[in-house]
Amino acid sequence: MQFKSIYFRCKSCGAPLKFSPVDKSLRCDFCDTSEVIDKKREIIQEYDCKTALYNLTLEVAKKEPKEIVCSNCGASFASTPYSISSNCPYCATPAITDFQHNDIPKSMLPFSFNQEEAQKIFREWIGSLWFAPSKLSDYVDGHKKLSGIYLPHWTYDSQTNTPYRGQRGDIYYVSVRKTVVVNGEQQEVESQEQRIRWTFAQGRIDLFFDDVTVGATDSIARNILDELSPWDTSALVPFDEKILSGFEASEYSIGLDDSFEIAKVKMDETITQHIKRDIGGDQQLIDYKDTVHSHVTYKNVLFPVWSTSFEWNGKNYVFGINGQTGKIVGDRPYSIAKIVSLVVAVGIVLAVAFYFNNK
Repeated sequence: MQFKSIYFRCKSCGAPLKFSPVDKSLRCDFCDTSEVIDKKREIIQEYDCKTALYNLTLEVAKKEPKEIVCSNCGASFASTPYSISSNCPYCATPAITDFQHNDIPKSMLPFSFNQEEAQKIFREWIGSLWFAPSKLSDYVDGHKKLSGIYLPHWTYDSQTNTPYRGQRGDIYYVSVRKTVVVNGEQQEVESQEQRIRWTFAQGRIDLFFDDVTVGATDSIARNILDELSPWDTSALVPFDEKILSGFEASEYSIGLDDSFEIAKVKMDETITQHIKRDIGGDQQLIDYKDTVHSHVTYKNVLFPVWSTSFEWNGKNYVFGINGQTGKIVGDRPYSIAKIVSLVVAVGIVLAVAFYFNNK
C-alpha cells in the first residue's frame, strides 16, 4: 500500500520544520526559524468502550507493509505496517502518513525536553551504575543518539464493584513452658509463642479508576512500557501532526480489547490491596472476589519516549526514558571483569589485614 507523506516547510529557507520540545514550536535546523503551533481547542474526550468493542467485531483491520513516497525528494521507501511517522532515509525529511483504521489517537503528550537533555539524563544514569561496562560509557559519549518516538497507549476509566469473602488473622501470644539446657543443666522456662486467630470476613469494595494506561505496541517490552509510568494525562493535547514532525510514531499493534484485559490486571492489584485493608487485622486471606466493571470509557493517546538499545556479550539491552518526566528504565549489563577485580582487591585487603593482625 502506497502513501504520500506530508511535512512542514520553513517559510524562510524551504527546509523541513521539526517539532521543538523546548518551546513547543516548529523549528528549522538550518536557519533556526520557528513557527508557532496554534493550540487546538478540542476537548479531550472519553469514548464508550462497549460500543467500540462491538464495532471491532464488524471490521478487522488488515495490516500491510507501507510504501512511503517522500514529499520532499520524491524517493519511496518501505515502512512497517504500524509506522505513521518517521524520517526519509534519503533526505532526512520528516515523513508523516495517515492513520488508516479506527484506532486513531485523538490526543497526545508532547515531548517535554529535547534530545540533548535526554542524552544528559542517560549519561548521568549510566554514570551512577556500579560495575557498568566501560564500553557502555564509550557508547553514551559516542555518536549513537537516543531516538524520540511516540508510542500508542490506551487509557481506561472504569467503575468497579467487587464483593469478597475471606478471613481475618489477628496475632496473639500464649505463655508456654519449655525445657532448655543452660550450662549443661536442664531448666524450665516460660516463653511467649505466637498464634493467629482466624475469623470470617466479607464485604464489598467500590472503586473508580481514572486513566489506567496500557502500552499498545509490541515494539518495546511490556515491562519497560509499564515501568515508564506514571503519565500526567492532565497535560494531554489534541492530536496534531505538527507535534509529530521530526519524531517517529507508530499505530496500535495491541487492540482495545486485549489491552483492557491488561488494564483489568492492573486494577485488580489495587482492588486486592483495598480488600486487605477492609478485612483488617494482622494477616488476610482472600477466598473469593468477583469484580464487575461498568461505565468503562477509553482514550487512544500517544506518549513520548526517548529510547535506544545496546548489545553486550550477545544480549540486547533496551532503555527507555519517559519523554514527559525524564524517568529512565531498562535492563543494565554488568562487567564481570570489574566485579572480579573488586572481589580480588577486597580479598587482598582482607588477607593483608589478617596477616598483620596475627603478626
